[in-house]
Amino acid sequence: MSQEIIIVTFCVAIIAILILDLTVIGKNSHVLSFKEAGIWTAVWVSLALLFYIFILFYGERFHNIQNLDQLVALRDKYAPQIKLDQLTFDQALSVYRKNMGMEFLSGYLIEYTLSMDNVFVIMLILSGFSVPDKYYKHVLFWGIMGAIVLRFLFIFTGAALIQHFEWVLLVFGAFLIFTGVKLFINRNEDEKIEPQDHWLVKFLSKHAKVYPRYSKDRFFIRQKKILYITPLFIVLVLIEFTDVIFATDSIPAIFAVTRDPFLVFFSNIFAIIGLRSLFFLLLRVIYLFHYLRIGISALLVFVGFKLCFHTWLDQIGFKSVYSLYVILLTLAICIAASILFPKKDKFNLPE
Repeated sequence: MSQEIIIVTFCVAIIAILILDLTVIGKNSHVLSFKEAGIWTAVWVSLALLFYIFILFYGERFHNIQNLDQLVALRDKYAPQIKLDQLTFDQALSVYRKNMGMEFLSGYLIEYTLSMDNVFVIMLILSGFSVPDKYYKHVLFWGIMGAIVLRFLFIFTGAALIQHFEWVLLVFGAFLIFTGVKLFINRNEDEKIEPQDHWLVKFLSKHAKVYPRYSKDRFFIRQKKILYITPLFIVLVLIEFTDVIFATDSIPAIFAVTRDPFLVFFSNIFAIIGLRSLFFLLLRVIYLFHYLRIGISALLVFVGFKLCFHTWLDQIGFKSVYSLYVILLTLAICIAASILFPKKDKFNLPE
């Protein structure tokens, strides 16, 4: 199976499942219950784990590796810390697949963790624009579809830049450290969305006809031969814009774990497609995990450090699995601390 066929097959399968969810399983607009959101979250996590298993057996097929020389060249390009000396092709292939698997899992967990902060902002947007609960699922679906396209462009553009200008990693790393520190300092600040004051709302209102109210789950409506955008379309654009902002954090963060653009892309995609079910799962319980923002800021600083000092870390043999340990330990500490030391004032959730 060629590289192109594998990539297209996975993308088509993911999109087909999303469309099935929207048009068949959940064709009626409704708010996912906690149970339903939990089931869908488990489905998406299971698919990510199945993809991890696929990598362990066939990971080299993303790069059409046929012999040891090609594998060594790929190692030098994306994972110079791996030692393949005096190994047969099959042995080296096994080592490289395991490393790919660890990098995928680490990238997936980083993106999934950073998505929790994205969920928080999406909650504010939907609440600030008074979007009816039953339309959440529809607008999040199209938000995810748009995010897949945008992430694809971001990731492969970023990979090309890194291959030609490795100093870009230092810029990414410094930016992530700055973002992590800033997030920690501002972790307790109240955030609000004021629709009438948002610059994007003002821009769209100035350049398009805006319908004065929601019209079911439609993004456009035509009346008297005039095409209007609905408030739900403005919400969708704002969610997409928010994802672009978050992508400037999450994509460089995953490049700290792996420089392989295919692993970056698929770890991003598997985390993003689970974002909608994660949103409904966290909607009523996110206030319980009030230390997560500290954990997210710590992870941003960690991956920023990895990017800035990647050459030194490669020389001392810093393995991909160590990043996975750091991520899991950080999440475990934040969740345990949130449970042991609950916040007195509950998070103000949207109705």
